[in-house]
This record gives sequence, C-alpha cells and structure tokens, in this order.
Amino acid sequence: MPGTAIQLIAGLGNPGKEYAQTRHNAGFWLVDELARRHGGVWRMESRFNAELARVRIGGEEIWLVKPMAYMNRSGGVTAAVANFYKIPASSVLVAHDELDLPVGAVRLKEGGGAGGHNGLKDLIATLGEGFWRLRLGIGHPGSRDLVTQFVLNRASSAEQPLLDDGTYAAAEIIPQVLELGAQAAMKKLHTKDSKEKA
Repeated sequence: MPGTAIQLIAGLGNPGKEYAQTRHNAGFWLVDELARRHGGVWRMESRFNAELARVRIGGEEIWLVKPMAYMNRSGGVTAAVANFYKIPASSVLVAHDELDLPVGAVRLKEGGGAGGHNGLKDLIATLGEGFWRLRLGIGHPGSRDLVTQFVLNRASSAEQPLLDDGTYAAAEIIPQVLELGAQAAMKKLHTKDSKEKA
C-alpha cells in the first residue's frame, strides 16, 4: 500500500450510558459505525481497559479501539494497545470531536498539537505527536467558558443529523485511507471539500 499503513483506529469518548450521545463521543460513534459496517465484534480487554474489535477493511486487518477510561486518560489506554501490538504512532488513526470545524465536517490531519482537547493531550504525552487524526466537526458554542458544558451535552435536533452524516462520511473515507495511504486520502478528501464549497 502506498504511504503509511494504518493498523489501529482509536475512537475517543467517555464510557458510560450518560455520555453515549454527547458530542464528546463522536470518536466512539465513528468506530462503532466501522465495526457495524465491517463485521467487528467488540470485546472488553481488561488488561488495557479498552474495548477492541478486529475488522478487515479493503483487505487490511485493523484494530478498532474504544478506551474505557475517561477522555483525559484515553491516550494512555490507546498507547498501551498500540505498544502491545507493536504498532508505531505513524500507523495509528485517532477519531475525535473537533470544536474548530463546522458541525458534520470531516478532516484528516497528520500530527500536530492538542488544541485544548484532553484526549489528544494524553495521547501526545503517551504515544507522541506522530499519529493521524480524523477530526469530526461538532461546532463551537461561541465562548471558551461554555466548551465543557457543550461537549458533554447532546447536540440539538437540528445538529444531530449533520453529526450523523459526518460519521457516515468519515466511515466512507477509511477504506480510501487504507487503499491509497493516509497522505493521498487526505489530499483527495480536502480537494473534494474545496470543490464542494466552490
């Protein structure tokens, strides 16, 4: 496969039913959708404190991971899984909610900082900066003081269909990432977005 092979896709979120439909769990929504589409069965792995599923997408075997620690500890869990299976950071794709993108927008990015995201902060501290990010836009409440309440609450009835569309669009991108390589898929995705805006 051209480019860097993705071997592990981690969705970030908070465990527990009370958080399941909140904006901060957009990463969980994405890996759940991938498991549904590709026949993955989640199982709890207590040694990692994570749910894992093994899927085959476009001929590639991929680990799907949902950390069962809260967001600010989810990076350590993801890093533990990656280290156990000897998967380098450059072969890890992390799906997460993104305040700085419009609701339902999807972007692919390599490396970078945390941008205030607690899950990314922990990942950078435990895995390094070299992992890929699939950024799932949830919009911004308009004030930094409102962010915590915003991400830990459900989207409005008008926004949720847009978030769902973003989840499905992200799930459609993954086979291209695996087939073309993340760099090529990122270029294709962002070129497509630019044309649609024009």
